[in-house]
Amino acid sequence: MFNVRSFGLTDIGRRRKQNEDAFLRNDEVKLFVVADGMGGHAAGEIASAEAVDTVYGMMKRGLVSLGPESEEFSDEKLSKARRLIEAAIQNATYMVFTMSEVDTGKSGMGTTISAAYIYKNLFVLGQVGDSRIYRIRGGIAEQLTEDHTLVGWQVRQGLITEDEAKVSPHRNVIIRSVGGRDYVEVDTCAVAIQKGDRFLLCSDGLHGYLEPEEIPDIAAFGGDKAVRAFIDLANERGGHDNITCILVEID
Repeated sequence: MFNVRSFGLTDIGRRRKQNEDAFLRNDEVKLFVVADGMGGHAAGEIASAEAVDTVYGMMKRGLVSLGPESEEFSDEKLSKARRLIEAAIQNATYMVFTMSEVDTGKSGMGTTISAAYIYKNLFVLGQVGDSRIYRIRGGIAEQLTEDHTLVGWQVRQGLITEDEAKVSPHRNVIIRSVGGRDYVEVDTCAVAIQKGDRFLLCSDGLHGYLEPEEIPDIAAFGGDKAVRAFIDLANERGGHDNITCILVEID
């Protein structure tokens, strides 16, 4: 049995007039979500908050359907665990899209979502957009999610290099979001947990200023000190966007 502790913080940054990020961390449910809203006129803030609330509500209800932790693990259980987080994000997509359709002032609003929960000895992830989840193990930070951006697609197709992507004028163009339509393709996966693992969930306001090799040393500060250090680093390097991070510690 693992001991799970999480720590989270969000910051408006140095250039934005409002914070359109939202996050949730619940150690009892073992659910963690970061959402980066978009849309302007406070619509992004509404989209991210609504998406986080919807994911939480559906996950809390749906976890009962997975059965007790003591039940024997199976491939069927794993598929069900992945479908649960996918369904929660799809539900959030429909909710945000419907709100934008009903209120013309919120037209076009949407949000990213990077969500994860712990099931038995697995970290189960759901991903839409360009927020990220990293696993820190053995002094190495590994990105577990894929950025759903135009430049990310171009890199994967071999059309541009990683270095070119960093300076591309299209680097902030999102090609998948929660709420842009009434349905979105959700990436899901599950990775095994080990004692000592750390997981970082963050919006692009942090990872845009952060090299993966810097993550383990900052995470090693632990707890509130670590998340504060991540926020401070992003602000020191420009703080052009809202900044949000959650650090999950497994012991």
